[in-house]
Amino acid sequence: MYVIVEINGQQFKAEAGRRLYVHHMQEAENGATVEFDRVLLVDKEGVVTVGAPTIEGAKVVCEVISHLVKGEKVIIFHKKRRKGYRKRNGHRQQFTELNIKEVVA
Repeated sequence: MYVIVEINGQQFKAEAGRRLYVHHMQEAENGATVEFDRVLLVDKEGVVTVGAPTIEGAKVVCEVISHLVKGEKVIIFHKKRRKGYRKRNGHRQQFTELNIKEVVA
């Protein structure tokens, strides 16, 4: 059984026991339990239920493993030929790591 859940404006496929890396949630603390009730789709052994826009009574219960995890570094490089213009910049996205305890549907 899996569900499609919306977390911080992004959609994720959620199954019990799976880990998710979502955009940084500032209010989350390590070890805290978080519930998400914006479930958009439920698949129970091939029986698919689609919400309009969400499914009533369905939720995903997660535990916060780490409230701040940094992603891989992305290098942004700008150059204009023959002008001597070069600019290098880097970025590391911040994530929150969640462990899905259970899916209630």
